[in-house]
Amino acid sequence: MLVVWLLLSVGLARAALGSTAHLRRANDRNSRCIYSFVVPSPNEASCPEPGQATSAMWELQRESNAQRSELESAKARLSLLENLVTQLHVALGAGGSSASTVELQRELDRLRMERAQQESQVSRLEAAYSTLGQEKSFLEEEKRRLEQEKAELGRRLESSTQEIAQLRTSQRHQVSEAPAQDSQQGSQEVSKWDLESFDYQELKSELTEVPASSDFEEHPSHPATGDTATGCGQLVWVGEPVTFRRAETIAGKYGVWMRDPEPVPPYTPETTWRVDAIGTDIRQVFEYDDSDQFMKGYPSKVHILPWSMESTGAIVYRGSLYFQRRKSRMVAKYDLKTETITVQKDIPSAGYHGQFPYSWGGYTDIDLAVDEMGLWVTYSTDKAKGAIILSKLDPETLEVEQTWKTNIRKQAVANSFMICGTLYTISSYSAPDATVNFSYHTATSTSEPLSIRFENRYGYSSMVDYNPTERKLFAWDNFNMVTYDIRLSRI
Repeated sequence: MLVVWLLLSVGLARAALGSTAHLRRANDRNSRCIYSFVVPSPNEASCPEPGQATSAMWELQRESNAQRSELESAKARLSLLENLVTQLHVALGAGGSSASTVELQRELDRLRMERAQQESQVSRLEAAYSTLGQEKSFLEEEKRRLEQEKAELGRRLESSTQEIAQLRTSQRHQVSEAPAQDSQQGSQEVSKWDLESFDYQELKSELTEVPASSDFEEHPSHPATGDTATGCGQLVWVGEPVTFRRAETIAGKYGVWMRDPEPVPPYTPETTWRVDAIGTDIRQVFEYDDSDQFMKGYPSKVHILPWSMESTGAIVYRGSLYFQRRKSRMVAKYDLKTETITVQKDIPSAGYHGQFPYSWGGYTDIDLAVDEMGLWVTYSTDKAKGAIILSKLDPETLEVEQTWKTNIRKQAVANSFMICGTLYTISSYSAPDATVNFSYHTATSTSEPLSIRFENRYGYSSMVDYNPTERKLFAWDNFNMVTYDIRLSRI
């Protein structure tokens, strides 16, 4: 073994220092065999001084120790390999029946199982990567679409901002020229309006307007069988809008105007009321003695409500204003003559302040209406999941007399009104060729699709109500107060 070690040492020395080393063997004075080798210096022509020689010897000693350490490590690795080879030979010589062979076979099986599991994981990862790639492509496409919508909304907002600036200029000009008109009346109590809320409502409604519920398939309405000057019937025709006047200020972008179908003194069938509905504190109700005064914009009185109202669902009936209190499901009755609240009631479970509005938005969750049968309210609840709920109210106490649940989604229609105990809905608040698209008959608790043309002439109808005495629809369309003639079929 010593010989082997020396041969390895010589081999390593030659590999490290070149082929000029010389191995010598001789007996010493005690007759022991001594091996030695001579290595010429590769850099020094002559031997250094004694001090330098000592330094060189120490350096050679350090290198020798390092080489011995590497050699010992190599010997240990070689011994380990020899043991493994010996075990393998023994296992093979025993015909594969030894415990070592069994152990090696188990290890091989375990390695194969691990490889199979790794391959399965790789396959799953590749499938997941493919799915993620598809989702990434879809998300990138959706991102491009949303960026286009964002750009379009930006253009609309810029246009709205310019329109607001123009209307502000027009308002200041009109106030300076006509201080007696209704923009000047009650100036100390005028509600502040919120442009951010106003812009948000318009943009939200443009994005969320949806087609009518797919529960019905529209078809043309049946031809009219005749007109009725009195009595009830089914709606078969709506005429073109007739414009009465235009709001002067930005607060009149949308609102509500009305006449009392059953007036009580001192009011007459021509007494008109108007509310500009943009604002965070809507309390002003303008009163006009007749149509001429209304068209000229000279109110005879300005009522200041004790509570702010919500949106455009108010109605005047039998000398009182019925309205929804802001941010609540409470309906209040305001006596116009005494200027006091006489009764108020919650509409049970009704959504409010943006939970179940019409498609145009505007917090139109609770909408009051009047027809030949009396006072009505339309709304929805969480239990109804957005379907229109219709309730008949006692006009004196505001108690609910009877309730119907329809199969018409409230947020899928733009507006609604009552005629002869039948609820009618409008398909769009902005389309010029909109339709009266559904009806719900409380007498039979049934609904049917309709297709009666309804023109949104100015592109933003925020209120539509029926006056049973005049047999007309009253509407507020983008600053404009208009009426529609109607035709009912005979029953």
